[in-house]
This record gives sequence, C-alpha cells and structure tokens, in this order.
Amino acid sequence: MKRYEVREDDVLISDSRAMLDRPLIHRFLSERSYWAKNVPLEIVERSIEHSLCFGMYRGERQIGFARVISDFATFGWLADVFIVEEERGRGLSKRLVAAVLAHPQLQTLRRFLLGTLDAHALYAQFGFVPLTQVERFMEIRP
Repeated sequence: MKRYEVREDDVLISDSRAMLDRPLIHRFLSERSYWAKNVPLEIVERSIEHSLCFGMYRGERQIGFARVISDFATFGWLADVFIVEEERGRGLSKRLVAAVLAHPQLQTLRRFLLGTLDAHALYAQFGFVPLTQVERFMEIRP
C-alpha cells in the first residue's frame, strides 16, 4: 500500500512504521503520559504493529505520534496522541489530528472514539462530542 504523507512547512506526518522512533514513543508513553504510565516496551511494540500509526517529524526528529485501532470499515479508536513537550503550543496537535482523520483508510468509519482527560477542546474542533448513549457502552477493566 502506498505510504500516506502530509507535509506542511518543515513538518512531515507519515503512516510509515519504519520511520517511527520506537524508543521515543515508549519513553513518552511510559514516563510522560497519564494513560500509559510504566507501560512495558513489549506492549508498546505490539500496539504499534497492530495499529495504523502516525509519526510527526521535524527534519529527522520525531516530535509527535498518534495511532488508530480499526477494522478499516466501520470503527476506529484514536489513541496515544502526543506532541513532545518542547514542540507544544504551535498548533501541531491540530495538524496531527487533522492528518489522522483525513487518512484514506479511515473514510468509511461510522464511529470514531477516543478517551481524553484534558484535551476535549482539541478534539471538539474535529467533531468529537461526549458519548450521548453511555448506557450502550461497557468495558472490562482488569
């Protein structure tokens, strides 16, 4: 399949797994995120292999990441979205989310979910809203 890329100024967003800086992703998720604190490297590696991943790069350096878990037909879950601290405040998260949502393989999804503690305003700009029928959803929390 042809690689998906979005370039703007000196920033590249790509769905190439080969370009991902896996140690950076693991370090951010395990040390800096609230949702994956202390996650083992093996789990991060497996999540990358079984997701549609997006790296954001300035030059050769990865500065952001997002992934989508999907059947590529009807459902997707946006996860692990981050911009490294030193690059924040420049609108990069908006560019990353826009590129994710524009990916050709995700255009038939009928439902796209995500979970966030503090970025509701970011995702609302793209049409995400709180669940309206919470009673329909269930979860297992081992």
